[in-house]
Amino acid sequence: MSEPLVVGSIVEGKVTKVTPFGAIVAINGGGQGLVHISQIANTFVKDINDHIKVGDEVKVKVMSIEEETNRVALSIREALPKPERTERKDRPSKPNFKNRESRGDGERPSYDRDYSDRPAQSNDFEDIMKEFLKQSNDKMASLSKRANKKGF
Repeated sequence: MSEPLVVGSIVEGKVTKVTPFGAIVAINGGGQGLVHISQIANTFVKDINDHIKVGDEVKVKVMSIEEETNRVALSIREALPKPERTERKDRPSKPNFKNRESRGDGERPSYDRDYSDRPAQSNDFEDIMKEFLKQSNDKMASLSKRANKKGF
């Protein structure tokens, strides 16, 4: 009689059916389980047929077993050796936008705007709203002129 399946064990099996979402694997010693497409390889699997076909002998890891339905989830990816991670190359540092005075030469970076020509702003809410409405109307008039010129 065959040994019962244990979650976490690696067993051998044979692919009996391939579907768009995974593969059914008959486990040596009895039983079968599903290898979901996400568990086929260590890389992205667009087409399962590029990685596996009916009749292939595979090693699978038992991921879970549902006792009441007798469904077994398997993984080929987990049975494979872990892929080696490539070292990341150092990237050039990004400009520090939080501390704009950090260049060290005392000069402000070019992405800072000079607002010295603007009039002092009032903190009165009504004045702020009037200024906003004026700017908005000016922009809308400008857009309307452009649209009329282009014939829209």
